[in-house]
Amino acid sequence: MPDFIRVDPASKVPPYEQIRASVANAAARGDIPVGFKLPTVRALAERLSVAVNTVARAYRELEQAGVVETRGRSGTFVAAGGDDQRAEAVTAAQQYADVVARLGLSSNEALDIVAAALRQAPHRS
Repeated sequence: MPDFIRVDPASKVPPYEQIRASVANAAARGDIPVGFKLPTVRALAERLSVAVNTVARAYRELEQAGVVETRGRSGTFVAAGGDDQRAEAVTAAQQYADVVARLGLSSNEALDIVAAALRQAPHRS
């Protein structure tokens, strides 16, 4: 179960909004990839100790915003949201991470390589 979804019961922000913001922010940062399956409404409600309708509302709002898509009984998934470039970059990053792991490079070495490549790449303004 993902740890990025949290609810602070002491917060003045409604729980459904905390859930919605947690998922939307994680998706925007790329912390959760396109196609990632979110927990079921019931499972997440139980884990967060909130009502099922609270999670359902958050998921509905996320779907209306294009952040997630519900595929019937298959579940709720992070949507591409029309951001094909970001999805392509996430795929490339995952492939790079797989190569780095296979080669036994450290995270710092891998990040240095990426930073150097970005410095050399042509940039759009």
